[in-house]
Amino acid sequence: MSFDIARVRTALPGRRVDYYETLGSTMTAAAAIRAPGAIVIANEQSAGQGRHGHVWHSEPDSGLYFTIVLRPRLAAELLPVVTLALGLAVQEAISQVCDAQPDLRWPNDLLIGPRKCAGILTQLDGDRVLAGIGINVNHASLPPDLGAIATSLRLATGRSHSREELLCAVAGGVDRMVNLLETEGSGPVLALFTAQSSYARGRRVQVDLPGNLLTGTTAGLTADGYLLLDGDDGRRHIILAGGVRPEN
Repeated sequence: MSFDIARVRTALPGRRVDYYETLGSTMTAAAAIRAPGAIVIANEQSAGQGRHGHVWHSEPDSGLYFTIVLRPRLAAELLPVVTLALGLAVQEAISQVCDAQPDLRWPNDLLIGPRKCAGILTQLDGDRVLAGIGINVNHASLPPDLGAIATSLRLATGRSHSREELLCAVAGGVDRMVNLLETEGSGPVLALFTAQSSYARGRRVQVDLPGNLLTGTTAGLTADGYLLLDGDDGRRHIILAGGVRPEN
């Protein structure tokens, strides 16, 4: 189904909203925009960006692929907390619009059951944060190489959902979460993420690091939004980055 960009622009007055039928990456296009709150949306991406150089599968007419330009009044070291705040905003929007309850896997994935339905990529660019968000909304199927690890909201709930309504809900949630960070600091966001994520504390996981695989139990978050892991090696590790997966 075609994307009703006019409906989105009406629902988000005063905000720049750029729409492309096909685009290499919304992150690349958004990098040229200075206006805070601007949104770049693509119906299809040919080079959608994921973390660690991965490509985000961006099937046309099915998902939400967009980047929001943020200029939060925050110290640069709080960028990891911004990522957590964005995850909370997406989780809330999916719950409200789609009646689904995704889990949050630190730092940037949303899961339904064991499968990923959405992901977030944040990049610091001067005084801006480019917040790239991809949500598998109405995909009826996924490529064989993704079927075991990914799902869509349609596959999970058995029905299609309004991409326009979901986008507007995410945009409103992002505004609220960024305002919470700016006015009250990282504490409330960290507390919310810990409460809403089964991965933040007490979860047996494996963490893929360059040249190393750690196994242990998650032990909460640092004040900067990094993950604490009580490793099976008897040490407490601060996980700055890396793929977190349930222990096999």
